Amino acid sequence: MKRIALLLTLLISTFHFSVFAQDMILSKDSFEGNFVIDSTFTRDGGKTFEVSASGDAGPYGRVYLSYVFTDKQNLGTAGEFTGFAWTQNGEDIVTATLQGAYVKQGKVFKMYTFDPTSSGKLNFATGIVDFVAKTMKFKVSEVDTSL
Repeated sequence: MKRIALLLTLLISTFHFSVFAQDMILSKDSFEGNFVIDSTFTRDGGKTFEVSASGDAGPYGRVYLSYVFTDKQNLGTAGEFTGFAWTQNGEDIVTATLQGAYVKQGKVFKMYTFDPTSSGKLNFATGIVDFVAKTMKFKVSEVDTSL
């Protein structure tokens, strides 16, 4: 019984530490990105899919995204993606490389992505993609890289 109590305490402590550690690395400032899917297609009979989208993303203003979605593990309902983003806000142009994983949940896809930018920032984002509604919605936080 003592072992079970000790194991349970250890698991709860680990969970609280990981949640605290995640809060420490993400900036308190977050913003939303709302995009419309402009086009989507496949060149290889459905093994990879390419998606273009445009929309607004908080301090970055108007943003243009392009993604390549793959499923290299042959999971069927999950996979990985790479991509590129660029924006012009006034005279400033910022680009970003995009990479992460996606999981299909019902009629939508959830995306998890780490994105380094040409301005030196590293962003972490989670998003919901609805191909029927042609929308991509993200919550974005800057990663505190000073730690």
